[in-house]
Amino acid sequence: MSFMLIQTPNPLTLKDALPNFSKTTHIFLPINDCRNPNQAEGGSHWSLLLVSIVDGVAFHYDSLNPANREEAITTTKKLGTLLGKHLQFLDLHDSPQQENSSDCGVFVCVQMKHLLLKKLMRADKEQKVSMSMGGKHIDASHGRKTMLEIIEGFRKEGESRRSRSSSPQKYTSKSPPRID
Repeated sequence: MSFMLIQTPNPLTLKDALPNFSKTTHIFLPINDCRNPNQAEGGSHWSLLLVSIVDGVAFHYDSLNPANREEAITTTKKLGTLLGKHLQFLDLHDSPQQENSSDCGVFVCVQMKHLLLKKLMRADKEQKVSMSMGGKHIDASHGRKTMLEIIEGFRKEGESRRSRSSSPQKYTSKSPPRID
């Protein structure tokens, strides 16, 4: 979604292609630094933009700060136009920083999980929550292992569903079905 917003001159033209955000309180947007509209899988760095629609604030978490700052600012402005509301941009300089050039995607996933499960879902409706990640250490190796465990769980679930499927076509292979 952030790539579409960045590449589209008028974000209002995307309104029909995107979900209805009228009952949404927060949006998590991975931000990529790809500038080529013909190469959606391009780019070399990921960061996270967490938009609190209820508070009108976009929090930017960049593990190689300020690498994706401009992309995050552009996304914030265009999302604000799309939502019909001004969004304040906050670049959180206390975000955990990666120690290499390959952990940014893991950092985004771990931060999303932490912010959602440890901050937003634990707060009362009236409670203000600090969205800072200051002092939080991210273990990228553990994050990768957790992601692999989740993927393996989904794979096993899919395999189990296929084995008990009432489909007339019985699968004899443990690999997923192929699309023609």
